[in-house]
Amino acid sequence: MAKSTLIAGTIAAQNRKARHDYSIDYTVDAGIMLVGTEVKSLRTGRANITESYAGQQDGELYLFNAYIPEYQSNAAFGHETRRPRKLLVHRRELRKLLGAMSKEGMTLIPLSIFFNERGIAKVQLGVAKGKKAYDKRAAVKEREWNRDKARLMRDKG
Repeated sequence: MAKSTLIAGTIAAQNRKARHDYSIDYTVDAGIMLVGTEVKSLRTGRANITESYAGQQDGELYLFNAYIPEYQSNAAFGHETRRPRKLLVHRRELRKLLGAMSKEGMTLIPLSIFFNERGIAKVQLGVAKGKKAYDKRAAVKEREWNRDKARLMRDKG
């Protein structure tokens, strides 16, 4: 039996550009329905959720355009790499998320896919609003100023 490369509680895929491109109001952890080969492939850590998003389909919440590569050693029972995957949330959370998405400019983006303590795959969703170019520049300017300020304080003290 092959040993998994990821330990429970670790991140399988991360959307690093999300916090740069969006201002995130709050986050929610959701379960995700996967087939066996997708779980094995996630444990290798080669998934990509940079261009993915969550949305509504038939009154349910789905993760669209997430890339989970086929598991190499089991090609006979492979899976579709970019299929929509159902997200599992409580009904109250679903209503809250769909209400937030109905506001102008708000979207649901996956921030990371991780395995919890029990080894179950979860998706951390962020309710976010897209940043404008000047917002991104202001964030970079503030981050650089904080870095320079810390450097000055360290040199003086």
